[in-house]
Amino acid sequence: MPAPRCRLYLITPPEIADIAAFSRQLEEALDAGDVASLQIRLKSREGVSPPDHHILELGRHIIPRAQDRGVAVLINDRADLALELGADGVHIGQSDMPCAQARKLVGPEAIVGVTCHDSRHLAMEAGEAGADYVAFGAFYPTDTKDPKARAEAELLTWWQEMMELPCVAIGGITTENARPLVEAGADFLAVSAGVWRAPDGPGAAIRAFNAIFDALAA
Repeated sequence: MPAPRCRLYLITPPEIADIAAFSRQLEEALDAGDVASLQIRLKSREGVSPPDHHILELGRHIIPRAQDRGVAVLINDRADLALELGADGVHIGQSDMPCAQARKLVGPEAIVGVTCHDSRHLAMEAGEAGADYVAFGAFYPTDTKDPKARAEAELLTWWQEMMELPCVAIGGITTENARPLVEAGADFLAVSAGVWRAPDGPGAAIRAFNAIFDALAA
């Protein structure tokens, strides 16, 4: 039985000053091809987030646009804001609240994803705690954040062989380096700069990612 087709997990740019302009850019990007989910992650490389009101304003602009296109929206770190905004779920890191606490806040039907770096142990713990997916990485150098670990593609293969819980690959992924991660077994590729800073624009990048996914699923 062939593995499910890999899909794109889009992450917002870390800083968004002009919300209206980004909303239009996001619509163009999402209309360019299949995107499974969108994570709203406003955080500098040093880990500094903007005030809550800015995240809420952005969320109110872009969540309906994404959800109307069948894209699940998750909020980074903040289960409380995810609940307030009517997002589809929350993504938490190892330094954020425990998975069980996030689940209690957002409810049984919401999506809860957990960053697990390069750790099999953390990923298994997340699964046992009720996570809906685990995220491994960084697989490549990234300008978005200072990664706490470097993961190897074989981790994705091991996870697919051992577990049924979906896995997300993250960290410096572009259309040029995505293929080995898809071949290794990633269910989703989490991409930020690889879309928003793509030389030919976000829409072209989304079309290119989907072409890779289609070719490897054939």
